[in-house]
Amino acid sequence: MTSRIGPAGFAALVVAVAAAPLVSTHYRTYELGFVGIYLAALLGLNILTGLTGQISLGHGAFMGIGAYTTAILVVDHGWRALWTIPVAAVVTGLVGIGFGLAVTRFAGPYLALATFALPLTLTGIVKRFQGFTGGSLGKNLPLLHSQLGLRTNPSLWLYIVAWSLALLLFVLAWAVARGRLGRSFRAVHDSEIASTANGISARWVKTLAFGLSAFYCGAAGAVFAIGVAYVNPDTFPIDLSILLLTGVVIGGTGSLGGMVFGALFVEFIRTTWAPALVRAFTRVTTVHVNTHAAGSPQVIYGLVLLLVLFAAPAGAGGLARRLADLVPRLRRRAPSLSRPSGL
Repeated sequence: MTSRIGPAGFAALVVAVAAAPLVSTHYRTYELGFVGIYLAALLGLNILTGLTGQISLGHGAFMGIGAYTTAILVVDHGWRALWTIPVAAVVTGLVGIGFGLAVTRFAGPYLALATFALPLTLTGIVKRFQGFTGGSLGKNLPLLHSQLGLRTNPSLWLYIVAWSLALLLFVLAWAVARGRLGRSFRAVHDSEIASTANGISARWVKTLAFGLSAFYCGAAGAVFAIGVAYVNPDTFPIDLSILLLTGVVIGGTGSLGGMVFGALFVEFIRTTWAPALVRAFTRVTTVHVNTHAAGSPQVIYGLVLLLVLFAAPAGAGGLARRLADLVPRLRRRAPSLSRPSGL
């Protein structure tokens, strides 16, 4: 995971986060709050996939565990919603460590298949223990602003909570990437045999990466539950796990700054970006596309995904790095281009 975003890039992100509610509608602010939630989850998955090289198709389930932890504590035990966020993160992180111990013996497609069982198992467990989880009916949470006793815009408060968490976890991910733990993660990613020869336990490193990434997703899931004020088995479907992995790839595996674009992609691809591209395509080619036909949203989403990967095979983070490396080369070439040639 690269830390090349630097202090200036992070400061620009903080300024953008602070300014966005000032120029957005209430509904857009609500959507951008979920961008912050997805950013927290993607940062965690990027630790596992981008830094350690382990593929997971089950991190949507970790978000679900965090969300249900919050729902149970708030509804059944009277906790204030904000207090449950660190508890949900820790509980989910411990589950991630336990799961990591069981599956880190696998690699490649076998690991991906093992993690894919997570959302399937979670759905079965939630429906089985109805008295604890609410079963298929789920649990209703009080709205965040009502718990806080505030009468102001509820979308703004969700936005503040979501982005406060996301920025905090962003700094933590940056510190992990630059520290000794990050070097161990990268060593396992590059070569498990070489890392073992240098005294690094690949199994424990991968297990710790699972636990840390689950910690992130648990915190994100808790804020998600607070934002929607409702959880049931359908709140965290199987395709959420796939969408999270897609967001990491689109953002650029190993790129911290790229995860911001990945979070925007996860939130807006199906509701805003894909329909807008279809409308633009219709205007340019005069070919009518029925976006309401059965299966058309999935087809459009797939085409947009292929288009983005074709334009930026290394994701948004890789594209940004190439552009950043291009600027110095253009500056070096500029004097030679402006110098008159000899006669």
